[in-house]
Amino acid sequence: MKIRKASQRDAVKIAKVHVDSWKSTYKDILPDKLLNSLTYEQRTKLWENNLKEQQVYIAENSGDEIIGFSVGGKERTEKYDDYNGELFAIYILEVYQGKGIGKLLLRPVIDELKQMGINSMIVLVLEDNPAKYFYESLGAKKIDTLKIKIAGVEFKELVYGWENLEDVNLIEG
Repeated sequence: MKIRKASQRDAVKIAKVHVDSWKSTYKDILPDKLLNSLTYEQRTKLWENNLKEQQVYIAENSGDEIIGFSVGGKERTEKYDDYNGELFAIYILEVYQGKGIGKLLLRPVIDELKQMGINSMIVLVLEDNPAKYFYESLGAKKIDTLKIKIAGVEFKELVYGWENLEDVNLIEG
């Protein structure tokens, strides 16, 4: 498994992971109409833009295929005074989940935040998304619950936080 910083040439493959992981992760959570409307082309454009502005990290398998990605930065809502960083996204193809890749992808985001002088972080996750247990296993504490609308449907979104990035449990085992 190789973790590296993404470049513009990775946008198409990141988009594929994004779409495919959304379709598997949110299959029984988000409306089918929304999931069926996701396209590689539309997500490629999104990632071409994101890669200009954000540090994105990718996981590659032994065949150099991109199988996951992560991205973070400054906390975007400015609602949580004790938290200055944010994990914006971490997605891994379903077949590779549960193998420790999430921790590997989280490490460079945390390192980047620390280089920016940021030592706390939040992540937002839909209440029905099993990924919340991943964040809890890493020591995140639930700090808020929000109501959001996606494709006209209301959902609860949980806000998890780490007050100190040194407390993120990235040790294997």
